[in-house]
Amino acid sequence: MDNGQISRIFRDMAMMLEIKGENPFRIRAYERAAQNIEALTADLGDFIKNDTLSDIPGIGKDLADKIKEFANTGKIKAYGDLKKAVPEGLLDILSIPSVGPKTAKLLYEKLNIKNVAGLEKAINSGKLDNIEGIKQKTVENILKGIQVVKKGRERITLGQAQLAADEFLKVLGNIPGVKKLSTAGSLRRQKETVRDIDILAVSDKPNKIMDAFVKAALVKDVLAHGDTKSSVRTNDDVQIDCRVVPRKAFGAALLYFTGSKNFNIKLRQMAIKKGLKINEYGVFKKEKFLAGKTEEDIFRFLKMAYVEPELREDTGEVELALKFKLPQLLELKDIKGDLHTHSTWSDGNNSVEEMALVAKKRGYSYIAITDHSQSLKIAGGLSPADLKKKKREIDKLNEGLKPFRILYGTEVDIDSDGKIDYKDDILKEFDIVVAAVHTGFKQPGPQLTKRVVSACNSKYVHIISHPTGRLWGSREAYDIDLEEVCKAAADTNTALEINAFPMRLDLNDMHARRAKELGARLAIGSDSHEVSQLEVMKFGVAMARRGWLNKNDVINTFTAEALLKEIRK
Repeated sequence: MDNGQISRIFRDMAMMLEIKGENPFRIRAYERAAQNIEALTADLGDFIKNDTLSDIPGIGKDLADKIKEFANTGKIKAYGDLKKAVPEGLLDILSIPSVGPKTAKLLYEKLNIKNVAGLEKAINSGKLDNIEGIKQKTVENILKGIQVVKKGRERITLGQAQLAADEFLKVLGNIPGVKKLSTAGSLRRQKETVRDIDILAVSDKPNKIMDAFVKAALVKDVLAHGDTKSSVRTNDDVQIDCRVVPRKAFGAALLYFTGSKNFNIKLRQMAIKKGLKINEYGVFKKEKFLAGKTEEDIFRFLKMAYVEPELREDTGEVELALKFKLPQLLELKDIKGDLHTHSTWSDGNNSVEEMALVAKKRGYSYIAITDHSQSLKIAGGLSPADLKKKKREIDKLNEGLKPFRILYGTEVDIDSDGKIDYKDDILKEFDIVVAAVHTGFKQPGPQLTKRVVSACNSKYVHIISHPTGRLWGSREAYDIDLEEVCKAAADTNTALEINAFPMRLDLNDMHARRAKELGARLAIGSDSHEVSQLEVMKFGVAMARRGWLNKNDVINTFTAEALLKEIRK
């Protein structure tokens, strides 16, 4: 089954129920189910086959029956009924930041606005100016939100791209005679967002590769079906291209199609100066083939160090490769623990023990359980009384999990004045304190910057979480002076987070590299709300690698003992 399709249906149902003004708890049930299905690393079909749908957090009998109904019939009757009651275009309008169900319903009833295009046209013609309840500032925010949504639809997150690519790689990898298989393009370079996906293969029977590729379960449309190259569009409207290349040219093709464009231009210019030609077929001296079977062969032939795909952006890596002075990049195996996770104590779906056991199984030596603080009531923030109970639970669990360690943590809110919503006598009890802005995103830049800098100056704040507040496709980064924040972090021994959750990836690669240059240390946290989401740590590591970070730049490469010593202020 297509997990993404079920997730989208449940999310759409939640929005349609919201437009109709239905029970908020029912709406939240669909939203939670959609979120949890998106985070699954296994196929829903396996859960149906094993009769374990109820093992997925948030999936009770009613939702399990709907999933089975879709598996058996290809549709869900309740979804169809809702679509008849709610104009479909209103769902698109609801995806715009600053547009809630009441506003969407008002726009439909007053102006018959049914989609984003109609809304943008109505704003530009001034039709919203005289509608009671819609202020000019709201209109401006809606226009900005439309641009965010448009931008988000042009690309998908790294997590979405990797999930789609893995499905195709699994299909193609099972075909007899496939000798090589790899992604290329911006996905292989692990960019935070991806426009389309490239897959390269080596096989003596390319027709079998092409046939299996265009018939894969995720395919919605076949755009081209050739002998050695085919293109498809998935159910999520992602274009995927697959090429079968000769074995002796696989390295050259992989290098060429991985890019980036600027990196390839730099290599071609270098080759021309040496009297060589380099393209997707190999390295040539006139017509003589010199190298191309592997990327490593090509870099060796050009007398330069191998450049990791994440660095291939023409930002100085070629020059350093020629001197064999490239940095030793962080690797996933260097990560000793996760520093940002949530449990059922706040808004997580798994207990502290469940989170810890899966972290231990992943090879970590510790995990920080950083549930939300008291002011964030919507996320089940913990009162001081709750904290004492949580601390007792962690202490008891740690006795039985040695040498693995659960770090007693919190994600505190930075209020509009830059204050933390626990008093110092509570904060000092935590092993690790993560601080974040969760409200007031539209404040002026200087005020937002002052809030975060103030948190850095707190004796008990160790990490600033998702420092720019960006959510891909739904919220732009807030207006903050990141240079000032990086300097404050460096001066106060406060780490800045690379939030690994694919919708965030915040700090991104460019910001992480700048933070390092300004002397700040980084922390990578998955921001997991259930055990399966611990897997996203790899995307945070990808951002760190793209930011030229090595393991000494990232605090959760230290042992628990060294970490607690390093973060002390």
